[in-house]
Amino acid sequence: MKLAILSRAPHAYSTQRLRAAAEQRGHTVKVLNTLRFAIDLTGDEPDLQYRGKLLSDYDAILPRIGNSITYFGTAVVRQFEQMDVYTPNTSSGITNSRDKLRATQILSRHDIAMPATTFVHNRADVEMAIERVGGAPVVIKLLEGTQGIGVILAPDTQVAKAIIETLHSTKQNVLIQSFISESKGRDIRALVVGDRVVAAMRRVAVGDEFRSNVHRGGNVEAVELSPEYHRAAVKAAQIMGLRVAGVDMLEGKDGPLVMEVNSSPGLEGIERATELDVAGAIIDYIANQVAFPEIDVRQRLSVSTGYGVAEIVVGSDADFVGKQLGESGLGEKDITVLTLHRGSNVVPNPRRSTVLEANDRLLCFGKLEEMRAMIPARRRRRAKVRKLPPEPIVED
Repeated sequence: MKLAILSRAPHAYSTQRLRAAAEQRGHTVKVLNTLRFAIDLTGDEPDLQYRGKLLSDYDAILPRIGNSITYFGTAVVRQFEQMDVYTPNTSSGITNSRDKLRATQILSRHDIAMPATTFVHNRADVEMAIERVGGAPVVIKLLEGTQGIGVILAPDTQVAKAIIETLHSTKQNVLIQSFISESKGRDIRALVVGDRVVAAMRRVAVGDEFRSNVHRGGNVEAVELSPEYHRAAVKAAQIMGLRVAGVDMLEGKDGPLVMEVNSSPGLEGIERATELDVAGAIIDYIANQVAFPEIDVRQRLSVSTGYGVAEIVVGSDADFVGKQLGESGLGEKDITVLTLHRGSNVVPNPRRSTVLEANDRLLCFGKLEEMRAMIPARRRRRAKVRKLPPEPIVED
C-alpha cells in the first residue's frame, strides 16, 4: 500500500508513530504538508498538485488536519475522495466533528446520550438557556475550541451571563452545557478504529482543574470499557462519518455521556497509558479497507435519473404495519430497503420475513416518485394575493 499522511507536523509523536507503523508493515508512506497542495480542476478528471508538481498515485490517505486549517484541509481531503483515494475519515466527517454545535445536533438525532446543551445568540435568552440545562454551575464552550482551550466552568448564573455576553461581544459563538458533577475532573477517551475500540484511557485532572485533557496536565490510566461505553463510542464515531476517532465520554450516573468526537486524536497519551500499538491498528485497518473500500452510498445511488435514497417512516396507520417486508408491496414499486431503524437498533439488509412495526424507519433506494407518494402530503391553504393598500408604508 502507498499511503500519504496529511500533516503539517512531521516530527509530532502521532505522525512519527503512524509513519513508523506503516514502514514496519512494509508499506510505502510519505508525510505531506496539507498546505502545499493545490486543487487542480482544469482537466477532465479531478487531480491534485503538490509543491507545484502533479501528485503521484496513492492508495490511501490518513488526514491529520489541524483545527486552524479545517476549511482548506477538508477541501484537499474532498479532492482525494473525488479521485477515489481511500480515506478513513471523510471530509464531511472532519467538518462535522470540528464544529461542536453541528456535531451535537447530528449526534442528538441518533439517540446518543450527551450532557444537556443549549445554543443561543441573544443576550435576553441566556438566563433561560442556563435554566434549561439544569441551572448553574454550567460549562461554556467555544464552538471551535480544542485541547481544552475555550472551555470554561461558570459557578453561578451571573458569572455565566457575564462570560457569555463578553464572548458574544467578541463575535464568539458558545455552547451552554450542564455540569456533570459526578464526573468532575474525569473523562474517558476511547480510540475507535473501524467498528471497535482498540484502546481506552481515563483522564484525571490535577488539583482544582476540571478539564482532564492531557494538554492541561491531566493524568492518564488505562481502562477496560464496559459494552455500554464501547457501543456508545463506536456509534458516535460512525454517525460522524469517522473510522478513526477519539471519542470523549463522561461517566454519568446513568451511563456514558458523549462530549466530543475528535477526527485527529493524539496517540502519545493513549499509547503510553495502555502500552498498545494504536498506530499499528490504524495502519492495519486502512490496509484492509484499501482492497475493499466503503463508498458514499447516497452519492453513488442518487446519480441514476429518477432514482434516489430516502427514508420512509412507517406510520401507526400504515397498511403494512404487522406485515412481513416481503408482503409490503415495496418490491413491486421498485423500492429496495437498505436498512431498518427501530428505536436505537439498526437492521442492515433486512430479510423479507422481517415484520414491520409502527415507527420503523426504512432507508430505501428506489423510484423517487413512488417514495414521495408514500409520504403523507401536508394540506396547505393557498393564500390569495391581496391588492396593495393605499398607504403601503405607515409613517411612525
